[in-house]
Amino acid sequence: MGKVGRLGKILGPRGLMPNPKAGTVVPTEDIPRVVHETKAGRVEFRTDKTANLHVPIGKVSFDENKLYDNMAALMEAIKKAKPASTKGTFIRRITLTSTWARN
Repeated sequence: MGKVGRLGKILGPRGLMPNPKAGTVVPTEDIPRVVHETKAGRVEFRTDKTANLHVPIGKVSFDENKLYDNMAALMEAIKKAKPASTKGTFIRRITLTSTWARN
């Protein structure tokens, strides 16, 4: 964190500052555990200012079943993350879009 602290003025307002609570900074001794969790399919998501989730669920090379499984795992993680004090509809609308990169 000490090395990244100098970038706080740039990354902080954008919400990109690494944070141990969010799992973007880990102690050196925890690196093998974090790598294992990531490879096992750990679902990570954040909301933006308007409570939208921006989460990749796959790549173009994935088949349809793999994309479906990833989307189902994401929906389960979102339902589990719902606070008990939240009333009403938690998920109002889902929009899937593809992205592409220009060469």
